[in-house]
Amino acid sequence: MSHTLIQDTLFTAETVRNLDSLAIEKQGIPSIVLMKRAGRAVLSELLDAFGTPSLLNVFCGSGSNGGDGYIVAALAAQKNIVVRCYEMEGNLGADAAQAKLFAQQANVSFYSIGNNTELDQGVVVDSLLGIGLTGELRQPYIDAIELINGSGLPVVAVDIPSGLNSDTGAALGAVVQADITVTFIGAKQGLFSGRGIAVCGEVIYDSLDIDEELFTQVDASAELMDLFDLLEEIPATSEDTYKTQRGHSMVVGGDHGFGGAAIMAAEACLKVGAGMVSVATRPEHVAAVLARQPEVMACGVTSGQQLEPLLDRPSVLVVGPGLGISSWSEQLMQKAVAADLPMVIDADGLNILAQGRVVTKPDGSRWVLTPHVGEAARLLGVTVAEIQADRFAAVTQLQEKYHAVVLLKGPGTLISSGQGEPIKVCPYGNPAMATAGMGDILSGVIAGLIAQGLSPQKATELGCCLHSSAADMAAAENGSRGLVASDLLPYMRKLLNNAEQGSL
Repeated sequence: MSHTLIQDTLFTAETVRNLDSLAIEKQGIPSIVLMKRAGRAVLSELLDAFGTPSLLNVFCGSGSNGGDGYIVAALAAQKNIVVRCYEMEGNLGADAAQAKLFAQQANVSFYSIGNNTELDQGVVVDSLLGIGLTGELRQPYIDAIELINGSGLPVVAVDIPSGLNSDTGAALGAVVQADITVTFIGAKQGLFSGRGIAVCGEVIYDSLDIDEELFTQVDASAELMDLFDLLEEIPATSEDTYKTQRGHSMVVGGDHGFGGAAIMAAEACLKVGAGMVSVATRPEHVAAVLARQPEVMACGVTSGQQLEPLLDRPSVLVVGPGLGISSWSEQLMQKAVAADLPMVIDADGLNILAQGRVVTKPDGSRWVLTPHVGEAARLLGVTVAEIQADRFAAVTQLQEKYHAVVLLKGPGTLISSGQGEPIKVCPYGNPAMATAGMGDILSGVIAGLIAQGLSPQKATELGCCLHSSAADMAAAENGSRGLVASDLLPYMRKLLNNAEQGSL
C-alpha cells in the first residue's frame, strides 16, 4: 500500500472522480476492484491501530462509500471477526450491491438503526457518506452519526468522515468524529483545513495503486507545505556578511494600550535573523520597547508626518500590530502605503484596509495580508460564517481582490499567491495557539524573512510553517495549557539554526 501523498498534493472531489475514471479507463482497473482495494486498506489500518476488535460495527450508506464498508465487513468476517453491519435505506449502485453480496456470503449480520440500537463494544467503521455530499445532512444519517459519536468507541472513517464537505472542510450539520481517516486515490483538501482538522484524526493516504503518471493529467487544487523543504530557501550567509545585507524591518503600530503587539512583532523580526529592526509607535511605548529588547530602534511618533521621514530606512514594513483604528492609526497606515515598500499587513492594518477610506485603490502586489476569519470577513464584506463555510474560496477571493499574498489563519492555515499556484496548506499547529499575540509574532516572522531576501510568497510559506512548528515543539515540551506567543521565539530560532547547520 502507498501511504505517501504524491508531492503532498490535494484535490477537489471532482478531480478525484476524474482520477478514478482515468484509472478505470487507462489502467483497465474495474471499479469493483478499486472498491476491494479500499476495503482492504481500511481493514489493514484498523487492525494495525487497534488490534483485532471484539466486534466490528460497520455503518454503510447506499452509495459507493457504503460499498467500501461492505467490503470491510466481508474481509473482517473472513478473519473470524464478529461484524455488525448497520445499513441505511436506499437503492445500491451495481458495485455497492456486489460488495454487499460479498458481505452476505461471508455471513455478516445486517441491522437497521432503531431507538434501541446501542454501540457498546469494539470498533466503528464509518462508511455512511463519501465525497459526493454537498447539501445539508438528512435523516437517518443524522441519527447514525450521533450514535457513532456518542458511543465513545474508536472510529475509522472510510475516505472522509461522514458529514464533512471534502472540498471546503466545513461540516454539513452533524459530522463523524474519527480517530483515523483512510483516504483514497487523491487526498481531499477538505481533510486538512477548517472542521476537517478537528474531525479526521490521523489521516492516512492510500493511492489504491493508481499509476503515478495519471496524476500528471489532473491539476492539484492545493498542496501541503513542508517545513524542511522551505527551510532550504533561507539565504546562506558568508563570513563577511554585515547587518544591512540582512535587511531592516520596521514595525508600525502600538496605539495607546497596545504597545505589546508591536514589541512582539519586532522581537520576532530579530529572532528570525533580520539585520536591523525598528518600531514606530506611540511615544509612551518607547521605554517598554527598549527595556524588553534594546537591540530594537524605538521611535515615538505622534502623527503620520513624523513617521514619513523614518520610512526611508526600512526594506520591509509590518503594519498593524496594536495599531488601533484612531486618526493616528489611519495617518500611519496612509504613510506606510505611500512608501511603496514590501509590507506585511495584520490586525488593525487589515481593519483600516477593509474600511476603504484610507487606502482607496489598493495595489497589494508587494503586500502580505494575514487575516484571521473575522478580518477576512470584513475585507470581503461577508459574515464569518461565510468565510468558514469555504475557507479555500475565501482565501482565493482575498488574493484576487488585493493581488497580495494572502494567509488565512486558523486550523489548516491557507496561503494563496495567485499566479496559477495551488493554495498552500499548513499541516502544523495546534489548539494551544489560540491565544493573544500569535498573529503579531507571525507578522514579524514573515517580515524578518522578507528582510533577508526571501520573496513575499516564500517568506509567508516558511514563516507560517516555522511559526506553527515552533508551537508544536513548545506544546510538546511544556504542555498546551498556558502557551503564550513569545514562547515560540526560541523554538523558531532553534529550527532555523539547526537547518543552517544541517542537523534537522
